[in-house]
Amino acid sequence: MARLEITDDYLIAPNPDHPRLSRSVQGTDEAGNPAEISVVEERPLTIFLNGQEIVTAMTIGDYPEYLAVGFLKNQGMLAEGETVTGVQFDEEIETVVVRTDGTTRHEEKLRKKTRTSGCAVGTVFGDMMEGLKDVSLPRADLRTSWLYALSNKINRTPSLYLTAGAIHGTVLCQQDRPLCYMEDVGRHNAVDKIAGWMHSEGIPAHDKILYTTGRLTSEMVIKTALMGIPALVSRSGFTAWGVEIAQEVGLTLVGRLRGRRFVCLSGEDRLVRDAELDRVADEPAKNVRKGARP
Repeated sequence: MARLEITDDYLIAPNPDHPRLSRSVQGTDEAGNPAEISVVEERPLTIFLNGQEIVTAMTIGDYPEYLAVGFLKNQGMLAEGETVTGVQFDEEIETVVVRTDGTTRHEEKLRKKTRTSGCAVGTVFGDMMEGLKDVSLPRADLRTSWLYALSNKINRTPSLYLTAGAIHGTVLCQQDRPLCYMEDVGRHNAVDKIAGWMHSEGIPAHDKILYTTGRLTSEMVIKTALMGIPALVSRSGFTAWGVEIAQEVGLTLVGRLRGRRFVCLSGEDRLVRDAELDRVADEPAKNVRKGARP
């Protein structure tokens, strides 16, 4: 299938050919022969909220405005009803300034933060987890036919992951259609870009599915819940705290989605098993991790 046909469904798709996102590096292989591979770029991005410096994140450098807005939104630094009046990115000094109609006083929040298991050192500010008390996710069915269709489309989508590796992807989906596919060196950055896109473009969350290539950790579960998305799906596995939080907030959590196999550890009652398994292609057993087998 042609590349254009694969990405037709997307509103935003990866651009693995963008010269700013990766470069070729020469080295040698295990036999001492010359080798040339593509590696992803990694550069700092400093985020300001109004006049206050908030954080410097390591990122591949695409969609810096969405990353900044999404980070602030997911960390609870954009208050309910607060309007973003402007977002300015300065490529020369790798800085994004997000301006709002509110007042910035986040010194205490900046001190009160928890390092997470996210790649490139993710952070969850203290009262971000407290915000889960007010979360009420919509009760949304998740059809297994959607899971298999999404897995098939996403895994064949041209991406930096396929061309260079060393990167995570997050995809916002609606039923069996992938809408927005973001990549970054840390999965928390990828999901923040999704959040920033949704907030900036006014995209509703109640009927969406979030697909990630990374682990289903507490950070991923918390961010998905705070974004109002009722289902989180991954090819990868779970952490115990991530599962516990998903069960508490009513988030449907599906992991180890490979071929026809998957495991649902939260929201089984919202799973609609409408797919005919004998018509779903399976992955060879050698590609399935021991922990994923029944």
